[in-house]
Amino acid sequence: MSIVVSALTKIYGRQKAVDHISFQAQPGQIVGFLGPNGAGKSTTMKMLTGYLTPTRGHAKVCGFDVVQQSMDVRRSIGYLPEHNPLYLDMYVKEYLQFIGSLHGFKGGRLSERIAGMVERVGLTREQNKKIGALSKGYRQRVGLAQALIHDPQVLILDEPTTGLDPNQIVEIRQVIKEAGRDKTVIFSTHIMQEVEALCDRVVIINLGRIVADSTLAELRARQENARGLLLVEFEKDVNIRALSALPGVKEVRPKGQGKYQFVTDGRPDVRIAIFQLAAQREWTLIGLRQEESNLEKIFQQLTREDAPPPEVQPNDPA
Repeated sequence: MSIVVSALTKIYGRQKAVDHISFQAQPGQIVGFLGPNGAGKSTTMKMLTGYLTPTRGHAKVCGFDVVQQSMDVRRSIGYLPEHNPLYLDMYVKEYLQFIGSLHGFKGGRLSERIAGMVERVGLTREQNKKIGALSKGYRQRVGLAQALIHDPQVLILDEPTTGLDPNQIVEIRQVIKEAGRDKTVIFSTHIMQEVEALCDRVVIINLGRIVADSTLAELRARQENARGLLLVEFEKDVNIRALSALPGVKEVRPKGQGKYQFVTDGRPDVRIAIFQLAAQREWTLIGLRQEESNLEKIFQQLTREDAPPPEVQPNDPA
């Protein structure tokens, strides 16, 4: 595994920003790290990159402990933080030369790496400009180039497409997708379409705790089974009481023009019962399908704000 997180915790005063989380990520995998503002995403990423020291728990990146072997961890990762820190008075190529030299590149090899990164992230026309003269979107590209220039095994990207226009987002997604073929990529975002387009797996954190860790398909299947929603369409309106009396049906909601939403207990034979009832009553059944949960709805269900934030208990370390 490229990343192994075990019972990782970060405490500020009386508040747990990250509360005993554990997850893993492996090479060739793009993991979407999701959560509402203040959930603990950036704090977790900063602990993985060595910028913050965990209060307790452990994390390893490429086999190196983030506390005991911090410099080895930093050599193994490319990091684009949420607030992209750049030297605004430097030119784009000058800045990438500086970053590349910090990673030990020199001479022709350094020039080759810079040229490759400039082309890869779409900075060709901007490479001779000062960073301070660039738009926010192009500054993000510079940040992504510095994260990739040393060809790290792990990429940690905190809101990498912030400030990009739709065309730029598509281009940067492609860069991330290509990187994910042989690297471990963890990135946070609030754009659900981005997660669906890129991710092999999602880890959702809320109030400092992980509330989901699975593939998109598994997450959708679990949510749909839990909700048990069916959308049924007849040729015309039918007897709602008869529908409601079917075994396994909790509620029937009319949607107009012969359409009904069924809230069921999740048992698969409900659909058979609906079909049989329609045949008995000679109702023309036009459609019957289980409603899919999109990622946005799933995210909202898993990150409700009705739970109190985790607080430090008396036996927690300060």
